[in-house]
Amino acid sequence: MSDHMKRLAAPRSWPIKKKASIYATKQTAGAHSVESSVPAVIVLRDMISVCDTAREAKRVIGNRELFVDGKAVKNPKAPIGVMDVVTVPKMGLSYRMLLSDKGKLTAVAVNDDEAKVKLCRIEDKTLVKGGKFQLNLSGGRNLLLDKNDYKVGDTLKIEVPGQKVVECYPAKAGSKVLIVSGSQTGKIKTIKDYIIVKGSPDNVVIFDDDTETINSNIFVVGEGKVEITMPEASE
Repeated sequence: MSDHMKRLAAPRSWPIKKKASIYATKQTAGAHSVESSVPAVIVLRDMISVCDTAREAKRVIGNRELFVDGKAVKNPKAPIGVMDVVTVPKMGLSYRMLLSDKGKLTAVAVNDDEAKVKLCRIEDKTLVKGGKFQLNLSGGRNLLLDKNDYKVGDTLKIEVPGQKVVECYPAKAGSKVLIVSGSQTGKIKTIKDYIIVKGSPDNVVIFDDDTETINSNIFVVGEGKVEITMPEASE
């Protein structure tokens, strides 16, 4: 399998110049889809401008200077996706990977406090041996909890690199959401109504501007207000 892809074929969400060169690094398989993530090399070179070339980016990674969610990145092609916290401690840099209102992946600078927490959407939950509840979270994380306190579609604010739950933002009327897929990708909206469709995995979410989407397209980012630093609106 090729380690590169033609830039013209790269996902529209990637913030790279399509005609700057012929090829772009292709990320390895991981917890994020190709459309919702970019390789670590591109993050360093094209998004946070830590270096000018892929060779320099690989050197930074080889020296264990790039961290995602508090853990050192070892693979230059590792996928870094939406809500991942990117830090370069040696340079005092911290970012959260988000989507702009144009649907482009973007690295948003955050302070030290924000860099210590991550938002994760609950994708699924199951009752496991011992009476505990396993939550399968976005980004490939899993949590084992004693109580069944949270619902699929809710967002958990957790500490990183540990996984202590700090807060929960439920998917309900009044909650703020980032749309992460579909025709409205990158928009911040407020839920007006959340309609559970029996027998279907796709519940209907209606926003206060009377547009709608399905639940798998939204990521709750706060209850009543947005709880993380978001990209500046495009002109």
